[in-house]
Amino acid sequence: MQKYAKQFINGEWTDGTSDKTLENVNPFNQETLFTMASSSEEDLDRAYRAAEQAFPAWRDTLPSEKQQLLHRVAEIMQERKDEIVRLLVKEAGSSGIKAQIEFGAALRIVQESASFPYRMKGQIMASDFPGKENRVYKSPKGVIGVIGPWNFPFHLSMRSVAPAIAAGNTVVLKPATDTIVTAGSLIADIFHEAGAPAGVLNVTAGRGSEIGDAFVEHPVPKVISFTGSTEVGSHIASLAGKHIKETALELGGNNAFIVLEDADVDRAVEAAVFGKFLHQGQICMSVNRFLVHDSIYDTFAEAFKKRTAALQAGDPSERETVVGPLIKEDQVERIMKDVNESIEQGATQILGGDAEGTLLHPIILTDVTEDMPIAKNEIFGPVAPLIRFSTEEEAVKLANSTPYGLSGAVHSTDIHRATEFAKQIETGMIHVNDQTVNDEAHASFGGEKASGIGRFGGEWALDKFTTEKWLSIQDGKREYPF
Repeated sequence: MQKYAKQFINGEWTDGTSDKTLENVNPFNQETLFTMASSSEEDLDRAYRAAEQAFPAWRDTLPSEKQQLLHRVAEIMQERKDEIVRLLVKEAGSSGIKAQIEFGAALRIVQESASFPYRMKGQIMASDFPGKENRVYKSPKGVIGVIGPWNFPFHLSMRSVAPAIAAGNTVVLKPATDTIVTAGSLIADIFHEAGAPAGVLNVTAGRGSEIGDAFVEHPVPKVISFTGSTEVGSHIASLAGKHIKETALELGGNNAFIVLEDADVDRAVEAAVFGKFLHQGQICMSVNRFLVHDSIYDTFAEAFKKRTAALQAGDPSERETVVGPLIKEDQVERIMKDVNESIEQGATQILGGDAEGTLLHPIILTDVTEDMPIAKNEIFGPVAPLIRFSTEEEAVKLANSTPYGLSGAVHSTDIHRATEFAKQIETGMIHVNDQTVNDEAHASFGGEKASGIGRFGGEWALDKFTTEKWLSIQDGKREYPF
């Protein structure tokens, strides 16, 4: 992995010039993978200027050539799949199952983005003035700044990088410092191998405290795309707003998984286990609260406990492991504080609780109320709080009682009833008879309220990374009133 311990600026691998260093650590065994010089503001400026210089030529590149680059990126990803999966396991603490899912999602984003060069469509419109024609041109916005997260690093960075480049923009990518490779330098290496011109994609790995604000406030980028916590996203939005700069923000969630009294309990439990424990619950879309109807609450809790108890927790490199480590030990401490406070307030722990370093075994809590920390806060870990409700109205109120609105799920054997229920939930995404962790490359992805601004995926990503210009043409003399 040592070859990735560098910045990638204007087509070249180079050492950072900061006097600070970044340590890349395996979250399961705490092995140091490498140490590298951090990016400085001077490095960041060079990256943005390289992207700015590369933009006009890339914007004007033939759509067939842009598409060919994305096709080649997809081919290289498939050729290097085993390597990508291994890196996700080693650097992000991904289980093999999660790494395979992440790879597939990232590949589909690239494949979808390959269609974008031919979807840059404008319009010709009529005019109310004689002899005038109205045209609307769609064009790339320019340089895009992308801040990648650590939880689904490869996919969630690629989710902005691939569409932005396919639409004719150039990119500077700042990976999370916990996943420098899979959120950043690995992606640069793949695009470089695919033949991306120098400056089209640049990677600056640095501490948020050193280059974070400068990354947003730099005068070159037109859009800042960020996936991460609501707290950091709010700060980014504040900085961007000061400079009238557009943002694409996918932030935190407190997602509700609602089980109505007529649900197929076995089917609901299968979905619940996946939606809660994939990647240890370290996903913005993970189930945060289970809202279960009183009449089936005990049945659901027992079946959920039995199914969860069978999950293997441990070394993510082992084939049978489902629940691997959290990214850092302080995350375990944070989660257990909320668990213990909730138990003190009346919650009952019916499963789990053992913590070994960064490894936290699955926990299920019953008798949870909406005012307990484990229900109010985004967990981002393998803890499942179960809350009772007795009426649909109560369930809707509980689901909507948080500042967040990212994802959700509702289970019922009556599809029409579940659909009408889902419409009442204040969320950007919700799934009937499924779980909350869904991401399809062509579908609208994003949240409401404190869960973000804008949408990713398909035509929504294309809209986010392009702008439109109205150009009118007056043929012949126009009469004016004075």
